[in-house]
Amino acid sequence: MNGWTDEQGMRLALEQAREASAAGEVPVGAVVVKDGQVIAKGRNAPIASHDPTAHAEVVALREAARVLGNYRLDGCTLYVTLEPCAMCSGAMLHARVDRVVFGAADPRTGVAGSVLNLFEHNQLNHQTQVTGGVLAEDCGQLLKDFFRPKRMNPHPLREDALRTPDEAFVDLPDYQWEPRYVSDLPSVAGLRMHYLDEGDVNAPLTWLCLHGNPAWSYLYRKMIPVWQAAGHRVVAPDLIGFGKSDKPKKDSFHSFETHRQSLLDWIDRLDLQRVVLVVQDWGGILGMTLPMASPERYKGLLVMNTTLATGDAPLSEGFLAWRSWCQSQPLFDVGKLFARGNRSMTAPETAAYNAPFPDKGYRAALRAFPPMVPEFADSPGAAISRQARDFWRDAWQGQTFMAIGQQDPVLGEPVMRQLQSQIKGCPEPMLLPDAGHFVQEQGRAIAQAAVRHFRP
Repeated sequence: MNGWTDEQGMRLALEQAREASAAGEVPVGAVVVKDGQVIAKGRNAPIASHDPTAHAEVVALREAARVLGNYRLDGCTLYVTLEPCAMCSGAMLHARVDRVVFGAADPRTGVAGSVLNLFEHNQLNHQTQVTGGVLAEDCGQLLKDFFRPKRMNPHPLREDALRTPDEAFVDLPDYQWEPRYVSDLPSVAGLRMHYLDEGDVNAPLTWLCLHGNPAWSYLYRKMIPVWQAAGHRVVAPDLIGFGKSDKPKKDSFHSFETHRQSLLDWIDRLDLQRVVLVVQDWGGILGMTLPMASPERYKGLLVMNTTLATGDAPLSEGFLAWRSWCQSQPLFDVGKLFARGNRSMTAPETAAYNAPFPDKGYRAALRAFPPMVPEFADSPGAAISRQARDFWRDAWQGQTFMAIGQQDPVLGEPVMRQLQSQIKGCPEPMLLPDAGHFVQEQGRAIAQAAVRHFRP
């Protein structure tokens, strides 16, 4: 082949594998050679392209077919740093590749001799020659170096999830707290949940702050310092799919019960005591179902612009309009949504709400949550919400403080007055005439009033 050697081809494939590693992909690279000339290159890219077929070999085959103007790649040799899988091997056979040369063997998924040898079946109408083990040590070491930090990582990323890069959260205004993580909650099987935890675990009160959709713990940045100054503990998780928590790629991951149980698991893990439950939006839809599981943990409820979705009363017109709008605008600008109801927000604050969602692949939760609100009596979550309503009406023994943003078109004062009637001992609410749905943007005044209201 004009003096071309397999080692030359594999070194070029290794260059592609290193590029894949630098991009955060599993380091596998491939090149296609014909008549001593490289006609195509490819590197692993399934994560970046959201494409399970974007293995290095397939990427290289596609490029070679484009260059030759023919999906038949007669006379071509494909070099790849890792023994090909069944998908890639099938593609090579369909393309009529003459030879495949691989580096490291893959004892788990390789089908060029490890798990099986797809290329040795004479029944197939094309036979591709296979050579393995070329620069196998170099190819294997690249893979070992890539996976070693992941094995040492206490919070490895699941293949079916995404994790917003840390760089997205650098220098956010008024959000200076140390991130904390847990990744072994039984209900979410290895997904990493982020949370803030500020203050002494033995503090007289622990403020448990639950956000809604499409928010994250950044929503509480104006309230946390007030409670810290009072000598209290504050914890604020990011729901799975939001903020710094892992984001499953599929909308179908998200369910009422999964999110409720993940919060219960997390509360048990931290063994929270003397809790004032702070809720708004989905933070209340989910959060208000939690205390009845362990009433002894809770001393108070601070409730803002939310509801109990019991399924036996129609959802508000405002919410139905919001749900329809979300369906028609799947890529809506999260930051602009917050700024629309909070004119005093700065541009950096607005950008901070967009930080967790760098592209549409990270937005499964944003798409899934509006349809998840229980609408009918048999909707998932409706039965547990009715039990929660009975708990708050008949069994709640703690204090309650309610704050209402009166400009909220979704879960505003009429909805909140109905909720007030369902909470035993709920006093007259604090009304914020200029606040919209996300009342935490005026949260300093609410937090100060709450400190005066809740006595350890």
